[in-house]
Amino acid sequence: MLVLRLLNVVAPAYFLCISLVTFVLQIFLFIPSMFRDPSTTPLFSPALLHGALFLFLSANALGNYVLVIQSSPEDLGKGLNLGEGAEVVADWLDGSRSPGSALPSTHFCRLCARVTQRHDHHCFFTGNCIGSRNMRNFIMFCLYTSLACLDSLVAGMAYISAALSMSFANPLAFLTLLPHSISQFFSGALLSSEMFVILMLYLWLGIGLACAGFCCHQMLLILRGQTRYQVRKGLVVRARPWRENLQEVFGKRWLLGLLIPVLNVGSDYRRQKEK
Repeated sequence: MLVLRLLNVVAPAYFLCISLVTFVLQIFLFIPSMFRDPSTTPLFSPALLHGALFLFLSANALGNYVLVIQSSPEDLGKGLNLGEGAEVVADWLDGSRSPGSALPSTHFCRLCARVTQRHDHHCFFTGNCIGSRNMRNFIMFCLYTSLACLDSLVAGMAYISAALSMSFANPLAFLTLLPHSISQFFSGALLSSEMFVILMLYLWLGIGLACAGFCCHQMLLILRGQTRYQVRKGLVVRARPWRENLQEVFGKRWLLGLLIPVLNVGSDYRRQKEK
C-alpha cells in the first residue's frame, strides 16, 4: 500500500515533467529548426500552423487533465448521501454499509479514501479515481495526449532526419535508430541533445500508444454500458442501447467537450443532483 501511495504522488509529477519537456522541445527546437521558408506569408506559415495545432492538442490534454483532478469523487459521495469523513470510511472498510445504501457500482477506494459512483479504476497519473463524474474528461485526456504525442513524434523524427541526414522511409530505420544512436553517442559522434531527442521519440511512442489503447478500450466498455470495476468483479449489467450509454457519459453537449475542456454535462449524476 505504501508503494501504491508513493506511485500516486510520483506519477502525476512524472507526467507534468514530460509535458513540460515536450512543450519546450516543440516550441524552441522543432518548430524553429524545421520551418524556415521566408517565401510563405507569416499568417499561413507552416511554423505557425504547426504551432497552433500543437498548442490546441496540448491545451485540451492539460485542460481535461486538470478537470479529471478537480472532479473529486469525494464530493460526489457527499452529494449522494453516502456519508462523509471517517464515518463512510469505517462503514465501507468493515462492510457494515448495506449494498442497498449505495448506487450500483459505487466503490470506496483505499488509496484516495473517496467514494465513487460507477467506479471504473484508480488512475495513478492523475492521482484520482475515474467514475461517472470525470469519465468523459479522462477519455478526452487520453485522446488528446495520444494525439499530442503523435504530433511530437512526427516533428521529432523530422528534426532527427534533418540533423543526422537520415531517412525514415524504411520502417526498420526507426527500430534500429536507438541501438545505433547509443553506440554513436558513446563514441562521441552524437551530441547529447540529439540523443535526448531520440530517447524522447520512443517515450512519445510508448505514451501515445498506451493512451490510445486506454481510450479505445474505455470506449468499448462505454458502448457496452460497463466499467472496468464491473468487469473485474463480474457484475451483471442491464442491457441498454449503445446511444444511451454514450449519452450517459458524454452528455448532450458532446461536441463542445470534444473541442474544448468542459465539465461533464448531462450525465446521470447531475440529473440526480438537481433532483
